[in-house]
Amino acid sequence: MKARHFVLGALIASAGAIAVPSFADVYIETAPPPVRVERFEARPGFIFVRGHWEWRNGQHEWVPGHYVRERRGYRYERDRWVMNDENRWFFQHGGWARDSDGDGVPDRLDRAPNNPYRQ
Repeated sequence: MKARHFVLGALIASAGAIAVPSFADVYIETAPPPVRVERFEARPGFIFVRGHWEWRNGQHEWVPGHYVRERRGYRYERDRWVMNDENRWFFQHGGWARDSDGDGVPDRLDRAPNNPYRQ
């Protein structure tokens, strides 16, 4: 009986430890406004991630750009709004994508990601 209570208690306690994403895909009918022009200075060892529009409280709000430390062998894909087949917009989060040959095309989209004869 004690073992059954222990197992039941462990199951209930572990239910709260399930990872839930901190964001969910939001589909909206309203197109985002044009991207704002931001001025920035080049910083050695850093890249500038341009700002983007986020959907908050039923409207678009501007999130300004920021610097992130450069990662060798990767390229940064920006955050962006994408229209789906149903003419609804959803936000696609950016991040680092592997670019092992340094040609600016992420490996997952590159026909020859490790081509030694690239130009």
